[in-house]
Amino acid sequence: MKKYNVAIVGATGMVGQSLVQVLQERNFPVGDLKLLASSRSVNLTIEVSGKEYRVEEAKPEAFEGVDIAFFSAGEAISRELAPEAVRRGAVVVDNSNAFRMDEGMPLVVPEVNPDALAGHQGIIANPNCSTIQLVVALQPLQEAVGLKRVVVASYQAVSGAGKEAVDELAAQTRAILDGRDDFPRERFPHGGAKVQHQMAFNMVPQIDVLTENGYSKEEMKIIRETRKIMGLPELKITSTTVRVPVFNGHSEAVNVEFEKPLSAEDARELLRKAPGIIIIDDMDELAYPMPAVLDGRDEVFIGRIRADESVENGLNMWVVADNIRKGAATNSIQIAETLIARGQL
Repeated sequence: MKKYNVAIVGATGMVGQSLVQVLQERNFPVGDLKLLASSRSVNLTIEVSGKEYRVEEAKPEAFEGVDIAFFSAGEAISRELAPEAVRRGAVVVDNSNAFRMDEGMPLVVPEVNPDALAGHQGIIANPNCSTIQLVVALQPLQEAVGLKRVVVASYQAVSGAGKEAVDELAAQTRAILDGRDDFPRERFPHGGAKVQHQMAFNMVPQIDVLTENGYSKEEMKIIRETRKIMGLPELKITSTTVRVPVFNGHSEAVNVEFEKPLSAEDARELLRKAPGIIIIDDMDELAYPMPAVLDGRDEVFIGRIRADESVENGLNMWVVADNIRKGAATNSIQIAETLIARGQL
């Protein structure tokens, strides 16, 4: 089997570490491996498949000889270095928001729109984590009966804001349980916000900065990316995104109106047969997807599938996925695997 020289940019971060783990678990055909990060992480070592790798500085010359580069170091680094990697012959799969909505840029979830990879120009955008699990759930329903309107409320884990946010939630929780109020408030609703909120034992109905229309940037990502990935530019879709005190795993309450009738049982069977989906939906046993149980999994889990009796042709469902894996690392590697299977890498 042909092997590919791989670079991971942001290798010391949460998604970068997950990329290393998923590459090993899926037996991705790695030849040489470069772990890249900022200068402050240079000379750290990371063990991969029993071998120690030294972290190198992410700079243009680091991409010489690289076949595929997975970027997970933020928008600014992607804009600076992704084109440099492409100039040196690499295909880039980028986890940031840098290129997602650029005209002609593939924005890909392999279970939904693999054909978008055709004719890529060297950079492929990995969608936002909350968008990925949503479109995996919506696509089989769209193909069967057509989507008329989608309303999604997301309940997003703090890991989506990085390791510092996870650490802050842990510190706040310990402090509150110890009866102290001297805990850090620096990450919620986002770093640099003029007001910082308690996350532990709380919910914050804002993720990222607010835009001019009153929606948060995260909410607009879901709306715009879903339309682009599914090829439905006029889809009626609205979203509310909420940060919740969960360490990992995003959940979404999704309400859908269809163009044609679809029973809950028929929807359940359609989803059960769709790629990348596992149904957990047994109310007799109180079985439904929950992030604490599904941490570390690569699939999208769906339950609480039931008719919306307030509208014609309506359905409710509950969608859960590991946002660090399927929402970032695993989807990125699935993109690379799809490129290989199609002879495009």
